[in-house]
Amino acid sequence: MPKIKTILAIETSCDDTSIALIRCSGSLKNSGADLKFEVLKNIVSSQIPIHRPFGGVVPNLAKREHIKNLPIVLKKILKASAEGGSSSGGKSLKLKADVNYIAVTVGPGLEPALWTGINFAEELSKKTKIPLIGINHMEGHLYSNWLPVAEVKSQKSPPKADPPPEEKVKSSAVKFPAIALIVSGGHTILLNMKSINKWEKLGETLDDAAGEAFDKVAKMLKLPYPGGPEISKLAPKGNSKAINFPRPMLNKPNYEFSFSGLKTSVLYYLRDQGLKAQSSKLKANVAASFQEAVIDVLNKKTARATKQYKAKSILLCGGVSANKLLRERLQNTAKELNINFIVPDFKYSVDNAAMIAAAAYINFLRKNKKRLKIEAQGNLTI
Repeated sequence: MPKIKTILAIETSCDDTSIALIRCSGSLKNSGADLKFEVLKNIVSSQIPIHRPFGGVVPNLAKREHIKNLPIVLKKILKASAEGGSSSGGKSLKLKADVNYIAVTVGPGLEPALWTGINFAEELSKKTKIPLIGINHMEGHLYSNWLPVAEVKSQKSPPKADPPPEEKVKSSAVKFPAIALIVSGGHTILLNMKSINKWEKLGETLDDAAGEAFDKVAKMLKLPYPGGPEISKLAPKGNSKAINFPRPMLNKPNYEFSFSGLKTSVLYYLRDQGLKAQSSKLKANVAASFQEAVIDVLNKKTARATKQYKAKSILLCGGVSANKLLRERLQNTAKELNINFIVPDFKYSVDNAAMIAAAAYINFLRKNKKRLKIEAQGNLTI
């Protein structure tokens, strides 16, 4: 078994500034069943209040906030270790002595935001002489499924309530082959995972990703940014069968996705409603019917891939995996097929540095180190 490695990870792909400190151990043998990730600290500094007035992320504002937040978040990480917020026994963490690798997101994401994180990581690496690993953001989401349910806390902190039962599924329960659905603001990808470090891409979005469609429809409904969670909150107040929105590419024999047409269908529906569009009931029905259409496509295509490739597990990850209805639908699908369903804890569904650290350790085991260059399109390949 490889020696325990401590990784400091940095994530600035969009509008969240995050740094995490993680202890990693285990190997890729036996489908990574002995992998262990101890999240010593994972801090996410949100920029939502900064971007909300603009209805979306403004790249240069995100860059400015990352520049301001990175040193502050790093100090909090080091202070937490000194106060016993990790298993360091209360000893002050010394980067040079205690951290084996620094990991940083290299894409996909907003270029100004990505470069801010990369430049910060490079300076820190040069100053401390700690090796630096570049990580694909989508790989981070994929390997968030191997993160623990609960973060390691100081003994002074009261224990948190148990997570919902479906959240207690351990990553060691991942059986291969597995079908992984990655759904985020910019990506919708379906993978056939042959092992923990080998996969083939079955399909991806041809235009708008699922998360992007959620945000754009939220804007049409005049909901605040970020729109995805707002639609999820509004949807239960409406009737998901009220409007029969199209299910793009659902009956196509491939595993590609397209949500642009669905988004346009919502736009035309609201336009045709005229003044009625201001009705709270109509808005709730649109939110519920739209959400149902997206989830119907994601669930049925994932189920079809699972059957075709005789998968033993379904993995869900990415920002949209925080959607409770999507989790519930895929969990039910997995139960019907008598296979395992794995999804990250809610705090690891959104962008965070803990998942970047997990991906960094797996890349270390694979002896695969990415060059520190922006991956604008973020191709997820092995």
